[in-house]
Amino acid sequence: MIERPLSQSASVTLSVLGGLSILVIWQFLVPWAGIPAYIVPTPTAIAGVFQKQWPLLLSNLWPTAVESVAGFLIGNSMAVLVAVLFVYARIVQAAYFPVILFFNTIPILALAPIIVLIFGLGMTPKIIIAAVICFFPTLVNMIRGLGSASQNEQELLRILSATRWETFWRLRLPRSLPMLFSSLRIAATTSVIGAIVGEWIGSDKGIGALIIQATFNYRSGQLYAAIVLSSSMAIVLFLLVVLAERKIMRYS
Repeated sequence: MIERPLSQSASVTLSVLGGLSILVIWQFLVPWAGIPAYIVPTPTAIAGVFQKQWPLLLSNLWPTAVESVAGFLIGNSMAVLVAVLFVYARIVQAAYFPVILFFNTIPILALAPIIVLIFGLGMTPKIIIAAVICFFPTLVNMIRGLGSASQNEQELLRILSATRWETFWRLRLPRSLPMLFSSLRIAATTSVIGAIVGEWIGSDKGIGALIIQATFNYRSGQLYAAIVLSSSMAIVLFLLVVLAERKIMRYS
């Protein structure tokens, strides 16, 4: 028996129902299990924090959103440019890709304090951290995508007197788009993580700073509300990437 794929509306409905079921179980299971509210507050308690502390949450959301989006754009743009350079200059790739690989092996929690130490406590180091965490996966996938065109396809364009620029726009770039957008989906969420990690190291504003403050002051409701807010922002960025992918792939 062949199973039919779910329609988009059915998939969205099931996702919403799945999320609601988790919230209902959470709401009633936590008190029933005797877990103290100061450890795991219920969804209604977290919703109450949003209602009472929304101005505070919103004021901390803004800097994190700016850092995440800026880091996302800068990190992925640099990754695409470096990937193009590597594909068209194999000597440069052989010389510098191992260096980039080495820096990627450094844990972001170890690298973040160095970046903050160099660039200070403003938004700049948080943007750089978010960019760094987005850079390497996009670079690797973009190199693979740009190199996925077969030799026969490239030879055909050469026979048709296509320049390297025309070959890039008509063959290499369209072939790389699926891999690029796969990386961008991941980067949409990791950029938020990078910004929050930077705020943990040194900041008095932002979702990361709010999480640290709520943890040390035992404000569990505020802690969970900050986590929900950061996750929601990551989901919004992810959905924007999906929307952009559908529009661009339709005309590519």
